Amino acid sequence: MTTEKKLQRKSPETLGVSSKGVLSFLEGAETASLELHSLMVVKSGHVVAEGWASPYASNYPHILYSLSKSFCSTAAGLAIAEGFFTLDDKVVSFFPEELPTVLSPYLSAMKVRHLLAMCTGHVDEKYDPMEGEDGNRWIKGFLAKPPEKEPGTHFLYNSIATYMVSAIVQKTTGKTLMEFLEPRLFAPLGIVSASWDSCPHGVNLGGWGMSATTEDIAKLGQLYLQKGIWEGVRVLPEGWTEEATRFHISNGDNSDSDWAQGYGFQFWRSRYGAYRGDGAFGQYCIVMEAQQAVVAITSNVGDMQAVLNLVWEHLIPALNSGNTTTDDSNGRLAVKLASLSVTPPEGKATSETAKRVSGKKYVFLEDEKNNDRKIETIFCNFGEKETVLTITDGDGECRVVCGNGDWAESETTFRSAFKNRTPQSLKVSAFGVWTSENVFTIKLCYLEALFSPVLTLRFEENRMVFNVKGNLGFLSSDGSNAEGEFAL
Repeated sequence: MTTEKKLQRKSPETLGVSSKGVLSFLEGAETASLELHSLMVVKSGHVVAEGWASPYASNYPHILYSLSKSFCSTAAGLAIAEGFFTLDDKVVSFFPEELPTVLSPYLSAMKVRHLLAMCTGHVDEKYDPMEGEDGNRWIKGFLAKPPEKEPGTHFLYNSIATYMVSAIVQKTTGKTLMEFLEPRLFAPLGIVSASWDSCPHGVNLGGWGMSATTEDIAKLGQLYLQKGIWEGVRVLPEGWTEEATRFHISNGDNSDSDWAQGYGFQFWRSRYGAYRGDGAFGQYCIVMEAQQAVVAITSNVGDMQAVLNLVWEHLIPALNSGNTTTDDSNGRLAVKLASLSVTPPEGKATSETAKRVSGKKYVFLEDEKNNDRKIETIFCNFGEKETVLTITDGDGECRVVCGNGDWAESETTFRSAFKNRTPQSLKVSAFGVWTSENVFTIKLCYLEALFSPVLTLRFEENRMVFNVKGNLGFLSSDGSNAEGEFAL
């Protein structure tokens, strides 16, 4: 069994890092209303600043989205070094049983390196591997879509291409990415809480679907910064970190964009000589060789460039400061890191309305059309310290426990008021207040994801209006509302 290992800790100024600069980064994110869930700054192999926004915590894995790709690339590098396949092997050679009847020249020419560098020759990713005549056949679906351009000549960010890398690793090694990485990466680095979702065929998704802690992210970055060496032992093959993170193909010419500095093997080239793995809604593993530093961030943001701009503006100078003198900013940074929090709604912990409606069951109005989730009933039990929201629908009952004016942890099967019910229980923390005399508002954070929607219940004389304001990645990309009316 893998034993968890922690990175060493030192105070910022011990390694010449300015506490004031790190504090400025956090204040900048707060001013810009960027919802950061965690931050870890590593300098010369030591954590010099770390914090988690309550109710998120260091021990909870966080969904990585496309930051998963950098871990997949790492598995590919290890498999190549062990002789399972090469960068120049043709993709079609691995899956003869899944090939289309007629092979296009461009498909025949596609190599493993083209999958890794996102230059398969496809000009769009407009297909769902679960749909069409090859529905639920992910590999076959990818191979059935012929590239429109010669592989290696056109960049297209393509998550299914990364899935194909995962499939190749599994086909050649007989192990999933998780199984393959366990003794080769996770055990040496002491990573114990990682997980990876799989497709219906049992292949880890590769391009997305991985969860890991903030420190796990930082460890991957530190391993790459150390050229694949960990505690004096070579973990990654010699030369792989340089090959995976160098410029392989152009992805734009905007000098102000960190998404147009070139692409490696599942790593983005960045401004200021850095490189990174990143994932949707603000999951980052930023490696800054000039500063001998790694920055790991999890978050729920819409503007990912804004976070990177703050890194370049505040953290690079902080890491370059050379300041070894501790002043009051060191203490202020420590306080700030310890008090980070997702912004909860403002209001009162109780209301006279709570006594009137507690335990009363509200039934969905038959003539309401906006009920995709087919909710049948909703009721709340308002206690002194906690409130329990209970929702029943065609799939059964789900509950959300929230603190009255405080965070309360529980598990729930509630995923959305109207969509995407999940069968398993998910860890959540919820904060409830009365934002007016008859409106109870809940901020709900999924502790191992990034979703943090706001639920409101507006109680009227014999009616209740239930509203979910979905945030990024929860209901819809634009955070549109879902609303339904219920009556006693």
